[in-house]
Amino acid sequence: MARRYDPDRRQRIIDAAIAVVGERGIAGLSHRAVATAADVPLGSTTYHFATLDDLLVAALRQANGWWLADFARWVDGIDPTVPLADEAARLVTETLAGDRARVELEYELYLAALRHEAVRPIAAECLDEMVTLLARRTGDRAAARAVVAFTDGLMLQHLLTGQPFQPDVVREGLAGVLGPSGDRSAP
Repeated sequence: MARRYDPDRRQRIIDAAIAVVGERGIAGLSHRAVATAADVPLGSTTYHFATLDDLLVAALRQANGWWLADFARWVDGIDPTVPLADEAARLVTETLAGDRARVELEYELYLAALRHEAVRPIAAECLDEMVTLLARRTGDRAAARAVVAFTDGLMLQHLLTGQPFQPDVVREGLAGVLGPSGDRSAP
């Protein structure tokens, strides 16, 4: 029997893994569940991704690509005359006003690094790239790291608690963290 040529199979498997995590969480991720969702033989998932960690790495890389593209657009839109704390509040506001299921999925994959050591470097790469993108715009790597950590923590807290988002809390908190040197988004 001839082997069927299927150049998109690997990507379909990654997309299916993301869909499975979105529907069932990390605990619901299995080669069998992904094979079913991707409509491929079980052996295809293990051929392309020998372990679930390999599959998680691929899924997180894809989700990070989405997140970094959104983050880069935000960085490009930063108004240098506006306090960085205000611009960070805009980022959180826009992110939380968007597709909540996608944000939850991205955090679920990101937090998989807590239990899956193979995924940690991918999560760390994303954070480092966010800092680099923002530091290019602000000229201050320490402030960029503070903004990334603060906004990341606020979004996660909001997702976990469901409390109403308050942009003023972001502005005031981040202004306190950044101090006088972080008043503007660019030097």
